[in-house]
Amino acid sequence: MKNMDWSSLGFGYLKTDYNVRCYFRDGKWGELEISSSETINMHMAATCLHYGQEAFEGLKAFKGKDGKIRIFRLEENAKRLQSSCDGILMEKFPVEKFNEAVIKTIKLNERFVPPYESGASLYIRPLLVGTGPQIGVSPANEYLFIVFVMPVGPYFKEGFKTTPVCILREYDRAAPLGTGTYKVGGNYAASLVPGQKAHDMGYSAVLYLDAKEKKYIDECGPANFFGIKNNTYVTPESTSILPSITNKSLIQIAESMGMKVERRQVPVEELSTFEEAGMCGTAAVISPIERIDDLNEEKTYTFSKDGTPGKISEKLYRKLRAIQYGDEPDPFGWITVVE
Repeated sequence: MKNMDWSSLGFGYLKTDYNVRCYFRDGKWGELEISSSETINMHMAATCLHYGQEAFEGLKAFKGKDGKIRIFRLEENAKRLQSSCDGILMEKFPVEKFNEAVIKTIKLNERFVPPYESGASLYIRPLLVGTGPQIGVSPANEYLFIVFVMPVGPYFKEGFKTTPVCILREYDRAAPLGTGTYKVGGNYAASLVPGQKAHDMGYSAVLYLDAKEKKYIDECGPANFFGIKNNTYVTPESTSILPSITNKSLIQIAESMGMKVERRQVPVEELSTFEEAGMCGTAAVISPIERIDDLNEEKTYTFSKDGTPGKISEKLYRKLRAIQYGDEPDPFGWITVVE
């Protein structure tokens, strides 16, 4: 990829050479297949189209200074996809097969893995859809698993900066005992209207409150929330939050740095006590928050006056990135090196 301007890449779909597919038919998963097609041939009565039987993952691979390609928390994504399958009655894709499919897809598209100095990475999208036709509301008997990849640019093109976030109390992301803890498309569909509304007003994301009482912080549209105070990393506990693998990783790093960690209900008023706040997820690792405007209550919680992220957020961000790129040792066993 000699002519690729890696640093100007955004976060969007880009055609690469191959994807890897696997079909579940007649009660069993088949062999991995290589495809160069960007399309799926699907029955018009497929359950993914009618009843939302679809789940996906998002993870990244990074090229290190040493030229090696490292995948971040491969197995953890495989397990989370299985959890999503349990949540919406889909056939579980085996962890070993998931790992094999991801590694195979990276190797087939190796020329698209951005070089170390670019700050870009290879985004990996595993997708599982119900393809068997059903018109009664019931699970499919056939499924398709696909892995495709694309290079994505550095999330912070102008450097690690804070952005404003808003609370819109008239919207919920997910019900307390619904599908919020699974990575399924319906949760994202539910966030499109409030997300667009927030962007139109100049905010980077919506911070949702719990759907039942509107008293506690849940998560942001595309990411988990955390706050920092008194050398403590605080992140909400709720039955409708997606278990972010990035958040899980930051918790371990925070503990290894001697910080306390609290995973619990976080009342919205507690926002006034945080020294720093951020959103965390695969795309950005950490998106530090400048301020949170609670629009219905006409309240503002400020964490940065000049766009500078808090010192602890920056430290956590740099540490996680260093592990991902292989600049620092991985004491947690998170990295899979593509041999």
